Amino acid sequence: MPGRLLRGLRQRWRRYKYRFVPWIALNLSHNPRTLRYVPEESKDKVISDEDVLGTLLKVFQALFINDFNKQSDILTMLPETVKSKYHNLLSVQHPRVKLLEYRHQQQNTFKPEEILYKTLGFSVARETSSLISAGKGVFVTRGWVPKGAVVSMYPGTVYQKYEPIFFQSIGNPFIFRCLDGVLIDGNDKGISKVVYRSCNGRDRLGPFKMSDSTWLTSEICNPLAVGQYVNNCSNDRAANVCYQEFDVPAVFPIELKQYLPNIAYSCDKQSPLRCVILVALRDIKQGEELFSNYYTIVS
Repeated sequence: MPGRLLRGLRQRWRRYKYRFVPWIALNLSHNPRTLRYVPEESKDKVISDEDVLGTLLKVFQALFINDFNKQSDILTMLPETVKSKYHNLLSVQHPRVKLLEYRHQQQNTFKPEEILYKTLGFSVARETSSLISAGKGVFVTRGWVPKGAVVSMYPGTVYQKYEPIFFQSIGNPFIFRCLDGVLIDGNDKGISKVVYRSCNGRDRLGPFKMSDSTWLTSEICNPLAVGQYVNNCSNDRAANVCYQEFDVPAVFPIELKQYLPNIAYSCDKQSPLRCVILVALRDIKQGEELFSNYYTIVS
């Protein structure tokens, strides 16, 4: 019995240590390929915010239209110009998603991962990691990811550095620290899950959801919201994606916020919502697992 308990603890430690900052700091010199160096905070972005925004809007609009028959309450609240835009999208063939044929035949909606593939040319999903004792990982399950593409998003509750997160952080390997000290809790269990759900309900405006909570379940509406399960690279497995911070602009369409997998812990509306996306550092083929750098050094 004690032997089984120790083996279980060792397995948990192997999965957790790459997210434990003191361990990483003590082992920096032994793991040079697990580090990412940037000359300054302003040089941390691999692609522009405009490119990130364009990708998110493209995917979210495709998800919105795919689920169009459930959006009637939202559509009635939108200006005529916005409604016309979506009706026009239904009346022409999308570059990758044949939505017109789908609507006329009243078939079942596509699965989110299908929408992602038809929109960006690839799909990603959580599966058992190729790393021993690493638990879940994220793989390219279909198509291929071109260099510079947005591959996934890091979901979770967003905390400013002065906000309380002590109890949520205990034994929590899914807390992401941004360069400016903002924290994102991507844990889909325990206190973290309860906090996210409560904030999600708090911020709803009539039929408009300000965020997506389905990443907490097995039925994910936003197929990009799996970034918290991307494993750390190693000396043998180089990183093929990297994290990039992105502040949601004030002009982000309100009807598409239902697909944002992040929500602010605070009611303070002065700060833009922080999101973290993962960007491909090279072309990534079908079947490959995604690996990132958990530790970035800013010179």
